[in-house]
Amino acid sequence: MKVSIMPSTEKKSSIKKEAKRLVRDLPDTASWDDLMYEILVRQKIEAGMDDLRKGRKHGHESIRSEFGLA
Repeated sequence: MKVSIMPSTEKKSSIKKEAKRLVRDLPDTASWDDLMYEILVRQKIEAGMDDLRKGRKHGHESIRSEFGLA
């Protein structure tokens, strides 16, 4: 799946277009659950990319330390 990084105003205007693309790319045998999964994955990827743009990220060492693996 191709993920684009867009400014928020451009992102808002293209949600309908992206939703159509998600539906169009599903196989004919797809279920509602399949569509919801694709939407959820898309949202998670966009949220992660937004976090990266805003500098909200952690290195491997800080994560290992947080979980007691360091």
